This record gives sequence, structure tokens and C-alpha cells, in this order.
Amino acid sequence: MNTMPDLMDTHNAGLSMAERAYRQVRDKLITLEIRPGDPINEGKLAVELEVGRTPLREALKRLENDHLVVSYPRRGTFATMVDITELAQISDIRQSLEPLAARRAAEAATFEARAELRELAGSIAELDAADVDPRTLMRFDIMVHRAVYRSAGNEHLEDVLIRYDNLAVRIWFLVLNKLPHVSEHITEHIRLLHAIADGDADQAAELAYNHVLDFERSIRTVL
Repeated sequence: MNTMPDLMDTHNAGLSMAERAYRQVRDKLITLEIRPGDPINEGKLAVELEVGRTPLREALKRLENDHLVVSYPRRGTFATMVDITELAQISDIRQSLEPLAARRAAEAATFEARAELRELAGSIAELDAADVDPRTLMRFDIMVHRAVYRSAGNEHLEDVLIRYDNLAVRIWFLVLNKLPHVSEHITEHIRLLHAIADGDADQAAELAYNHVLDFERSIRTVL
């Protein structure tokens, strides 16, 4: 049986408490572990994440800027609702920037980054899709995108793409149980990862573009 991959990987070592809290709560929100509309219980969450109230509040302020939580005076903080109508706008941005990140990664990734991409491709290739639940598969999708963005070597591009990928992932998780071909969506990353690792910028950009198109088409089939 395959285990659930940990999104808080080795690249998160040495982060401040506020940054760790931000990333952990962000991932709970985008995978709908914290459901849309749910209240954020700061006390309970601080204990769960083993952080103080101050770094958690700093994290929640950043998450509000990311449109993942919303705060109301005298009511508290809540996970935002998932707005399916934003799909076209999110996809429009990603269709431009995902191929750019893949191209830059193919051109500029370090030796270590290329080795990491090949290792991730190998992990996905070893998956038995029939034995892996869709939520686990989608966590691999998140890991792939973040690894590609990181490999591009442009922190500004990485920040923007993570933000919009997070919004796309929330939409995906909302309809996950209705999608019949999640495993195909994930395994197509193998070619992308190898194209980047091999330095094939044109193929990497094309595969990234098609991946975003396929994502939007898949979502629209179940709306």
C-alpha cells in the first residue's frame, strides 16, 4: 500500500515558525482538510501544529491575501468558499506561466534539481494507480508543480505560480470523487519531469501547457 506523501518536505527545513505555520495551514486548506466555509479554530490549530498564537496569526494574515481564508470582525476567520466560476481566469494565467516555468526549469535547473525531478518521476512511475486513492495522487501533483517552480530558479515566478496552483488544486479537490481519470492526470507528469531533467525546454513547455488545458477540460466535464 502506498503511503501519503508529505508536502512538508526537506526544502522546508530551517523555516521560521510563522512560515511553517503558513505552509501547513495552506496545505490543509488547498486539500480541503479544512473544508470551505469552516471556521478556523486558532487555539486548536496552534496545538495541532505545535506553534504559538502569534506565528499562526501571521500565517492567517498571509493566507487571507492568498484568498484562502477570510476574516470578519467579531466573527472570526473562515476558510473561503471555492468559486468554480474562477476556473477560466485561473487557467488563463496558468496557461501562460506554467510553460514558462517548465521552460526555465529545463534551461536553468541545477544538477541536484534535475536529480530530484528524476527521482520524483520514478516515484510516480512506481505507483499502482488501482491501489492509490485520488487524494494521495493529487498530493503527488502538488509536489510535481512545486518542484518544477522551484527548479526554474525565479522566486517571483515561483510565488505567483504556487498561489494560482493552490486555487486550482482546491477546485480539483472539490470535484475529485467525480473525476474518473485522476491517475492519468498524475502519470502524465512523468514525461514532463524527464523533459525538464533532460534539458528539453520546448517539450517541457508544450507538456506543461497541455497539462493545464487537460486540467480545465477534466473539471468542466463534471460541472
